[in-house]
Amino acid sequence: MQRLEAQKTSAPNASVAGKGWREQFDLLRWFTLASFFIIAAVALGLGYISTRFVVTESVERDALLTAQFVQAIGEAEMRHAKINPNRTMGEMLDPRQDNHYPDVDPALQASARTEFLDHVEHLPDILLATVYALDRTVIWSTNAELIGVHIDDDDELDESFEMRVPVSSSYHKIDDERPEQRLLREPKYLFIENYIPMFNADKSKVIAMVEIYKEPSDLVDRIDRGFASIWAATCFGGAAIFLALFWIVRRAAKLLQSQQQQLISNETFVALGEMSSAVAHSLRNPLATIRSSAELAQEVASPGAQRNIGDIISQVDRMSRWVRELLVSLRPMNDDGEAVDLVLAVEDTLGAFDALIRRNGVEVRFSPQNCLPVVSQKVLLTQILNSLFANALEAMPKGGVLSIEFESPQPDSVRMTLSDTGKGMSASQQQLVFKPFFTTKQGGLGVGLALVKRIMERFQGSVVLTSREQEGTRVSLNFKVASGGEYGTQHSAGRG
Repeated sequence: MQRLEAQKTSAPNASVAGKGWREQFDLLRWFTLASFFIIAAVALGLGYISTRFVVTESVERDALLTAQFVQAIGEAEMRHAKINPNRTMGEMLDPRQDNHYPDVDPALQASARTEFLDHVEHLPDILLATVYALDRTVIWSTNAELIGVHIDDDDELDESFEMRVPVSSSYHKIDDERPEQRLLREPKYLFIENYIPMFNADKSKVIAMVEIYKEPSDLVDRIDRGFASIWAATCFGGAAIFLALFWIVRRAAKLLQSQQQQLISNETFVALGEMSSAVAHSLRNPLATIRSSAELAQEVASPGAQRNIGDIISQVDRMSRWVRELLVSLRPMNDDGEAVDLVLAVEDTLGAFDALIRRNGVEVRFSPQNCLPVVSQKVLLTQILNSLFANALEAMPKGGVLSIEFESPQPDSVRMTLSDTGKGMSASQQQLVFKPFFTTKQGGLGVGLALVKRIMERFQGSVVLTSREQEGTRVSLNFKVASGGEYGTQHSAGRG
């Protein structure tokens, strides 16, 4: 296989272009940062809005139910006391007005008021209950210290009197500056303040206001569970969206990087193609003339001169092979695959290298066996095998073992493994071995293995190289199996 010398040719402009592209914009990194903060912000915003909505809706619903319940108690007590149905409990609440309604017995008025306030006092989860007269004076409260106190500058109380609808607010801490918040006990977490208007007979005016502070334990537990569910769903949803987008963009970034590298490689080949075509055509005729002249001279030369002329012919052949290899590597490839007999291609290649194998004293371990046709092109597959066999034999100039094995790791794939016992490569050399124009051979072009990789990937295959210094190199070619209806098998001449 290809071995290291200190020399290494690369495409500087392509490398700079690739490096510049990476430095300009790292799609995955910027997406990860931007999407994380955006999704986190959106998730936090949605979580906050959702929890606020749950609290607001829950508090308002509880306030409405409490107001309806208190007003229903008032109507029930008026019916129970058999007071004039044209009167309301709101008119009965102010003891200072007991004698202002001649159609109502003051004793019945006081009795109905007492029963109503007793029900209010024993409402579930109550912290404090207070009744205000129209002049904002406390006419009754579960906290006796508040009775007779006049409340000024209470916007919520004034709003309730003016709007004639129940008004509610939620608090987490008692406001010591508000005298009406002298609760009977300290709330644990959340308490609600409800203003419940009590109307006159024609319900055109609010003449009293019932204020109830309560700590709904069951409601608080439900709100806590709602909070936990909302934040868990928000975090899970945000994480799922982030991971899904990250996976998509990660794949896209890898694809873009692969395409960028392919573009750089293609630009390198295209740029060199024009130069190589001119050089190749310019060299072919002189090389052919040199070889013909050398062959003629060899026929009449002395034995000593014949050896030197033989070296000339050998080097001319080597240069011709370089030119052909360079032209093939730079030639645009057709993506149309065909079914190729891999075993037959190996046999043909071994036959072509038979003289070199015998001269180097290399032992070939290869047992032909039935193998499904693979997707490739005959000419390109021959180029692959020529490059790999040439590398392996050049790595074993003083003999060794060349092994060729076949296996099918999956029903739709075939793996051919080529192993030699040559000099091997270091780990750093293996990382660069498939890069264009990297070579480990003195005087090599460095396009052989790059071309192998390019051809294998072109037909949905892959190549893997492993090597250890002084132990040898192992190259695995993974081919896609050609289905019978899609490809027609190409047969090589010479096999019956």
